[in-house]
Amino acid sequence: MKISRLKIENFRGIKEAELLFPDHVVLTGDNNTGKSTILEAIDLVLGPDRLTRRPPIDEHDFYGGRYFSLSATEATEESVSETQNSAEPKYVQIKIEATITNLSDEQKMRFRDYIEWWNMQARAFYTRPEVEGVDTDSIVEALRITFIGEYVLVEDDFVGNTYFARSLEEGGSHQPFGRRDKQICGFLYLRSLRTGSRALSLEHGSLLDIILRLKEIRPQMWESTIRGLASFDVASAPELGISGILQSINTALKKYVPKEWGVEPHLRVSALTREHLRKVITAFVATGEGPHAAPFFRQGTGTINMLVLAMLSQIAEDKQNVIFAMEEPETAIPPYAQKRIVHEIRNLSAQSLFTSHSPYVLEEFGLDETLVLSRSGNGVLTQAAVNLPESVKHKRYRQEFRTRFCEGLLSRRILLAEGATEAAAFPVVARRLAELNPEQYSSLEALGICIIDAGTESQLADLGKLYRGLGKTVYAVCDKQTTVNEAAIWAVVDELFMHEKKGIEDLVLQNTTTAALERFVDLLTWPPHLAARYPDPKTNVVNAVGDYFDWAKGNWGLADFLTQCTENEIPQWMRDTCIRLRTLSQSPAEKAPVEKEPEADEAIAEPLPENGAPSGV
Repeated sequence: MKISRLKIENFRGIKEAELLFPDHVVLTGDNNTGKSTILEAIDLVLGPDRLTRRPPIDEHDFYGGRYFSLSATEATEESVSETQNSAEPKYVQIKIEATITNLSDEQKMRFRDYIEWWNMQARAFYTRPEVEGVDTDSIVEALRITFIGEYVLVEDDFVGNTYFARSLEEGGSHQPFGRRDKQICGFLYLRSLRTGSRALSLEHGSLLDIILRLKEIRPQMWESTIRGLASFDVASAPELGISGILQSINTALKKYVPKEWGVEPHLRVSALTREHLRKVITAFVATGEGPHAAPFFRQGTGTINMLVLAMLSQIAEDKQNVIFAMEEPETAIPPYAQKRIVHEIRNLSAQSLFTSHSPYVLEEFGLDETLVLSRSGNGVLTQAAVNLPESVKHKRYRQEFRTRFCEGLLSRRILLAEGATEAAAFPVVARRLAELNPEQYSSLEALGICIIDAGTESQLADLGKLYRGLGKTVYAVCDKQTTVNEAAIWAVVDELFMHEKKGIEDLVLQNTTTAALERFVDLLTWPPHLAARYPDPKTNVVNAVGDYFDWAKGNWGLADFLTQCTENEIPQWMRDTCIRLRTLSQSPAEKAPVEKEPEADEAIAEPLPENGAPSGV
């Protein structure tokens, strides 16, 4: 069993989405894109315990917080009141539809009245009138399940339920997809391993709770536990003194009220309800070689990870054809354990769905199993697959995944740097300028910009095409290019920052001050061959520092120089680029004009060429 398609409308930050899933998938993208929302949406459709919460949804589960429709001109407090009290208000519905394929024989029999046919190759439903077409190998049985959530005015509350989608479309009564139906489907949502603090507890949705539910032994457990605790008096021994105090309270109580009102106070272990016991019962694990045992969540992270894996194995053995969804398995987990968890869950499940920001998790998935998510300003969520350009071979992608490609997949904005020197220098100079003049500059990290070393100028266009195709905002920074190369780069990036020198080292040397160069000379431990060539570097400071930049090229030499510069000692082109990046990355509200010193105004007011790039030096 697996989820082949998921449709979402008006749920949390997603106004609209249609996603297609392979057998195993990792969802990646910038923070607040909607990764967790997707798993929560699936849980509303297939989670057996999700709808037991009352209400199952609330105001914040609706896109934009709107559970009734308003036009832009009506969005006032008065019109909201009028809409709620009108005879025919237009209420917004949360709709989530999951298409389930790879059904087991048991599932096909149970849901036979609602079976449809899904074309695995076309990734769409088979709707042609020719019945014999369903005999094709690519056509398989499928089941559509829909969750609908809305606000009900007469009850002044939110309701939600899950239905067989065909019953909603074919007239007649809407047939609920009940809790037992969901249990047969077998969807397990593990929100986060973190330190495993809930894995061996009995809270709803914990791994131990799932195992007990699959074995159907909870009723016997609860009854016997409650009977045992009810017969156990706490601190009843007279020498402890507590029973005497309770008896004196009881004597005083009898003076004022009849016994039917309540007498004989005594202590019990808990409130003796199932829900209370769920919160207080936990598993203990022996530590060391002695008999002492401690709560399982007090064990080491490695021990907890192995406990979790063992429990996942137990679930898979008890229930085959299961879908596992896990949110950020890397949280508080070392890299080797991240890989082990992903590997085990993939082997244990018919389908696994992960969200992650970890390169160690992401590299466990193939290109066809990696879905990069992006969300537009109007709430439309889209997916994109990683399609490598011809110049980036799959072997190179795997070898350089952690160092070059992974961070780009996780970011919303990307700055492609021509080489290692630019990649090291620009984050440093942006951070330095932000420290010196925070009113005018921001660090790349604060702007949500990830810088990536393209390796060579020839890779800028190919990588720009790759990341732009994934829905990213892409900028590029480079030395002077030929007209042909410049046009090729501009075609695949949102903004190109190109200076007029043949190397960034020349740009810095020719546009900084002698004082900055001499101060840098005093900070350096010169390599022997340069110390011999320049016994007194300050007498020929430009050439000496230039040779040092060449020797330390790609190894933070230029970046180290920029970290000790003042604002005026940093080349104007770099300052203009940082200002422009801040402008491009800010929201409209953040772009409101602020008062600045005249010098800053002059820097901002410098005209840009028609293509929008900062002017050259």
